[in-house]
Amino acid sequence: MSITALNPTDAPQSDAVSAANGEPVWVEALPLAGLRSKGRALVKRGGRQIALFMTSGGVRAIANRCPHQGYPLSQGSLSDGEACTLTCNWHNWKFDLATGAVIGGGDAVRVFPVALRDDMVWVDIAEAPAADRVARALTGLHDGFRERQDDRIARDLARIEAAGTDPRLGVRAAIRWTHDRFRWGMSHAHAALPDWLALADEQEDPVDRLVCFTEIVAHLADDSLREDAYPFADGVEDWDEDAFVAAVEAEDEDRAIRIARGGLAAGGWERIDRGLCRAALAHYQDFGHSVIYVEKTAEAVRRLDVANDPDAAADGSVAEPLLLLLVRALVVGQREDLIPEFKAYRPARDAWTGRGRTPVKPADLCRVSVAKALERVSASSADPGRCYDALLAAAAWQLLHADPVYATRAEQPVSQNVGRLDFSHAITFANAGRRMTHRYPELAADMLLQLACFLGRNSGYVDPAHPAENWRVGDPAAFVARCAAAVIDHGNPEFIVSAHLVKMTCAVREEIAAAPHACWVPDVAAALNRFLNEPFKRKLTRRVAHQARETVKGE
Repeated sequence: MSITALNPTDAPQSDAVSAANGEPVWVEALPLAGLRSKGRALVKRGGRQIALFMTSGGVRAIANRCPHQGYPLSQGSLSDGEACTLTCNWHNWKFDLATGAVIGGGDAVRVFPVALRDDMVWVDIAEAPAADRVARALTGLHDGFRERQDDRIARDLARIEAAGTDPRLGVRAAIRWTHDRFRWGMSHAHAALPDWLALADEQEDPVDRLVCFTEIVAHLADDSLREDAYPFADGVEDWDEDAFVAAVEAEDEDRAIRIARGGLAAGGWERIDRGLCRAALAHYQDFGHSVIYVEKTAEAVRRLDVANDPDAAADGSVAEPLLLLLVRALVVGQREDLIPEFKAYRPARDAWTGRGRTPVKPADLCRVSVAKALERVSASSADPGRCYDALLAAAAWQLLHADPVYATRAEQPVSQNVGRLDFSHAITFANAGRRMTHRYPELAADMLLQLACFLGRNSGYVDPAHPAENWRVGDPAAFVARCAAAVIDHGNPEFIVSAHLVKMTCAVREEIAAAPHACWVPDVAAALNRFLNEPFKRKLTRRVAHQARETVKGE
């Protein structure tokens, strides 16, 4: 700001940083003569560092810390003249001192109004109204979103919080900005979102809480960055659960969208919940993602559309954009029970009676084919709870004994590309399926048989002699609690990895909390230990090259 006159009565003597009704809060900075002689100065007022510069356009005052990485702008290079540009010498960021804007785009620095009284420089350090600060932070968040600048995303979420608003506001905005940029519907960014929100609610340290929100928004940015828009159908149809399930089965996205939108408008998520669950379980579908996505979307809506959250009420629901993403994912999800490997699923489902009384044990399921696993689960159908326990225990055993050779070997067919996610998905699917069938017991047969499909498929890739004892933990509940705390600082550069870490951790934690004395608790905790801590290769270049050559040979 240029120097302006200031009446003596305008200048309060305190260093308060807020004032009623948006009034200025003027604080004395330094004598004008001293600033003129040195050209620049650094003062501390109201708990902040302010850099002042003498320029041809007058005195300029800005926040001293560069918004990029916090280096002192008072040490920057000044290019005086009509533009009046300050360069941060650490990374060459250039700021217009009149506005604080970054030349070329980026995170602006705060500027302070300046005034002169009796040859003293005064600075107005009053905060802008909270609504204005939030609006500016959302604009900055959106700008940083376009380039997936994780540090800027974190800063703007912190600004939203500093203005007294829950950072969920930024999460809701990010969902709206991106929901039509996902060609195949939901991604792991959306599936991990409610788990990060759950962890955020548990944190006492505000830094850890900010980590969780940043992880959500940055992952959404990463998955949608520079993607085209894939718009959803307009219009509404009256909710009809059978018609919705049929539209998903027919892969008629437009009609499924219209029916789902009508149901949401008429009765909220509770109205459409069972239809979504039915559609997800209509097939052994998309490697279990459909069931997981339905459950995680419902939880995300609950956590973001909080009834007592005034920001959520003012900002509007995210239920519809999340629903559109979910329906698209259900429509395009692959129906794996239609491939030969799982051809036994549909006959087993059609023959299910719920009267089978032959008890099933975990050992009955660990190393059997898909058909045999389906047969043994069907034979125990009268006791779904015991059947679930056996299935989950077997899934944990398989993860503990997964043969790592298939995860790293290059010279093998695509069908043998089996790694830790193939085994962990059985557990995250089980968690989602248990929650789903708790609400709708009539869907238990679908869930249990599909969990059996996981076990039958994975049974060919286990090594009973693979050492599992090293992964055992003494106190499973305490161990899982430590894992939930540690996953916040996971250190993985790939969001797809961190999404699976948080989903698996939260799924295991929830299962143990729901049945702390179940027979499978020690194995599930040990399986989580192996999943989180065993090194694994993320890029298998020789495998890709080998399998590419094999494909080309057959052309």
